[in-house]
Amino acid sequence: SAKALTESGFDVCAINLRGCSGSMNNLYRSYHSGATEDLQSVIDHVLQLDKYSSIFLHGFSLGGNLLLKYLGEERILPKEIKGAVAISVPCQLADSLHQLLQFKNFLYARRFKGNLVEKLKLKKQSYPNLISDLDIEQIKTLKDFDDIYTSRAHGFKDAMDYYAQCSSLQFLNTIEIPALLINAENDSFLGEACYPVDIAKQHKTLFLEVPKYGGHVGFYGPDNFTYTERRTLEFISNCN
Repeated sequence: SAKALTESGFDVCAINLRGCSGSMNNLYRSYHSGATEDLQSVIDHVLQLDKYSSIFLHGFSLGGNLLLKYLGEERILPKEIKGAVAISVPCQLADSLHQLLQFKNFLYARRFKGNLVEKLKLKKQSYPNLISDLDIEQIKTLKDFDDIYTSRAHGFKDAMDYYAQCSSLQFLNTIEIPALLINAENDSFLGEACYPVDIAKQHKTLFLEVPKYGGHVGFYGPDNFTYTERRTLEFISNCN
């Protein structure tokens, strides 16, 4: 998408969330699906450049949840933010976790959990008093990881409290700028709660598209120009 946007005349600022740039971040905390303060920091940085009158937000999966939550929270949005596109969004996090724990997603969930555990082992080297070997041994599922690390590191009571507070679904009604949400019907990571059909029907600025195919961020198109890239360009070009 960055390539498609750049070739269409847009400047692109891509965000590496904490701990996702190839090296571990220094703090005990890292990234999570509701950390809108980090998104705000990046937006503030871009605005300080004082060269953009229009900013569009574009997010995938966890990043899509993050940007929708950001748009719907109680804050005064910078006037420069004109529109947003979110793709393959687990906007009800507990519902998405339920899907990830099913057998159909076993291989992905195992690989994802393994990557998270390896990062946690690195984090333990810097914070041995906060993360123990026993903690790491107890992580058998993705929910265990959120119970043992994500919730503790970011001020939530437990995994379910984290999911409840950070799901963007509860913030959709208060979004006031044009926003497009594209969740494929065959996305195996999303359950029924991640398709806010009723909310979108009554919403003035939130638009939901549910294409039959696309999986989880697996959309395609001719000439290596995907369906979601085309729709993103069409949508944001009409937001000014």
